[in-house]
Amino acid sequence: MTCDTWNPLNDVPPFPAVRYASIADRIAKVLGARNDILLIQAEAIVALEAVATSLARPGLKVLNIVTSPYGLWFGNWLRRGGADVIELTAEPARPIDVEAVERALNAHSDTKVLALCHAESASCILNPMEDIVALARVRGIVTVVDAVASVGGHALNVDELGVDIAIIGPQKSLAGPAGLSALSVSSAAWQLISREGGPTGSILSLLDQKIWLDAGRGTLPGTTAPLEFFALEASLDRLEAEGLASVIARHGRAARATHAGLIALGAEPWVKPEKGSHLVTAVELSEAADPKALLAAAAPLGMEFSIGVGPGANRLIRLNHTGLRARFDIVLGNVTAYGMGLRRLGFKADIAAAVEAIALHYGD
Repeated sequence: MTCDTWNPLNDVPPFPAVRYASIADRIAKVLGARNDILLIQAEAIVALEAVATSLARPGLKVLNIVTSPYGLWFGNWLRRGGADVIELTAEPARPIDVEAVERALNAHSDTKVLALCHAESASCILNPMEDIVALARVRGIVTVVDAVASVGGHALNVDELGVDIAIIGPQKSLAGPAGLSALSVSSAAWQLISREGGPTGSILSLLDQKIWLDAGRGTLPGTTAPLEFFALEASLDRLEAEGLASVIARHGRAARATHAGLIALGAEPWVKPEKGSHLVTAVELSEAADPKALLAAAAPLGMEFSIGVGPGANRLIRLNHTGLRARFDIVLGNVTAYGMGLRRLGFKADIAAAVEAIALHYGD
């Protein structure tokens, strides 16, 4: 056996250093941001932890909005760095209310940072991010938005909204690799991050990542993963060819069609369309149905279902229409398979009505 056979996975050429800046600029256009763009060589959970770690200081007051386990993690990372964290938790697996955020901000007028997730893949809900950021902006509060499960599926214009830090991952609506992430950072956010006492010499240090910016955006620090960057370029090529507005519209149509199909089926979507994610749709099972049994019953049909994650989501089934799945055949297959799963468990499901309801959304 010889080892001299070229393999496109193991023997990939290095990614040209001159193209990192181009990738950052293309991501900036997706975000509608003139702020600094950092490229993080890890899945987005690392970028989120890096943001929390880089901001946290003793005495920094943060309003942390929790609508999933990921929000809890973010708060814990902030506390680890000594921050004073005010946790505002929504009803289990539900969006946060704007009024609750306003009350919390009025009660804690010395808040310096507000953190929230835009869309939650855990429960398929959408938080009213635009209204919340507006509340923070008029108070001079630095905002951190987890947009991993919303970028490319929902409108997001960082400059227009005044978002100070937005964290994204390309593996969802952008249909890219999961091993990279990116974030935009405003000058106001850099002022907080740059205060004395911040971490250095760490993958979780945004100050260390900023060296790449200050050095002219050439070679990234550390050993880069060329396959991931080639894949990210390819996903950006595909996004730009289709057009960001078209990608967002495609996800919106998939969400509306899924919602309509489930109602016609006789099922109960978890939230109304305006409070739901465009990437995944959650449906609540009755108490008489076992979520794992439903997944097993639908499995032979080959569609991707999963149970919700976190408190309040254990009876939710998530129908995935993310990225390249945001199209008619997948939406139709998801809802049909869900209906067949219900039938195999002895429940009623009007599959014919669901098919017609979905088709109406794709009839033009």
